[in-house]
Amino acid sequence: MSKTKTNTVAPDWFDGVIYDEGAEVVNQFSGLCYTLNNVELSIYDYAMGCQMTSNWKGLRKCLDWFRENNAKAYLVLLD
Repeated sequence: MSKTKTNTVAPDWFDGVIYDEGAEVVNQFSGLCYTLNNVELSIYDYAMGCQMTSNWKGLRKCLDWFRENNAKAYLVLLD
């Protein structure tokens, strides 16, 4: 796992756990990977949980947050 900077601030609506470190994430469909910082990884994992539980409102918040805060990661991992 790759460590990345912890310079992103979590949004007010996110009440999940913020990880101590980031990591590299692989898109399960394309095989492309992207390194996320600790906050991005926390929100990414929350988004995947929202998708699994059909929490579409939560997933939409995560997708919108990624589009605004890390568009490249959004394109590689979530689009």
